[in-house]
Amino acid sequence: MKTKNFTILLVDDEPDILEFLEYNFSKEGYKVKIADNGNKAIKKAIKHNPDLILLDVMMPEIDGMETCRRLRELDQFKETIIIFLTARGEDYSEIAGFEAGADDYITKPIRPRTLIARVKAILKRRKKETTVGDLSYDSIYINVEKREVLVKGEKIKLPKMEFNLLYLLALKPEKVYVREEIYSKIWGDNVVVGARTLDVHIRKLRKKIGQDYIKTSKGVGYSFVY
Repeated sequence: MKTKNFTILLVDDEPDILEFLEYNFSKEGYKVKIADNGNKAIKKAIKHNPDLILLDVMMPEIDGMETCRRLRELDQFKETIIIFLTARGEDYSEIAGFEAGADDYITKPIRPRTLIARVKAILKRRKKETTVGDLSYDSIYINVEKREVLVKGEKIKLPKMEFNLLYLLALKPEKVYVREEIYSKIWGDNVVVGARTLDVHIRKLRKKIGQDYIKTSKGVGYSFVY
């Protein structure tokens, strides 16, 4: 994977951390942009359209949560990968982070090799994502090219992870995907995902498309039904 083809926006109000991250990602060949608060981050994101944003949670002016929400409100960043950086012991809720629109989170202190390997895995998986075409089941239609879902004729736009999750389940209706398989296909084997991450995404997905399309097999996983 040619890292020079990817742009990363680093957002943190601590100059030492920004310098540290910028050095390590630049050394790997990534195009790196930096911002030290949420307002600057939004402006830099609009200007440079990064492939991935590493976003500190606790910042002045507007915090990482609000910055993420504002970015997700813009069509330009519906599919952009956003990862939160959080300090240990910080007043941070994993569920709140995913509700704000984050794809993942990483806990400080940061280990350069681990962080870079994780980012590489995420970007590599995104580059290789392929689809087999649109899906249609009774009152639900999944448009792959537009990444839209029609439920009883009503258009629904889903964030990247929610769309990918729905598409995976809908590819094989009635098949029960075990949690481990979903984590592997959606987040990748090299990405450590919190235990509640999948449940949060399923809950948000059900809220948007309706409760009846995704069935829970208790203690096993999830399946798509229609």
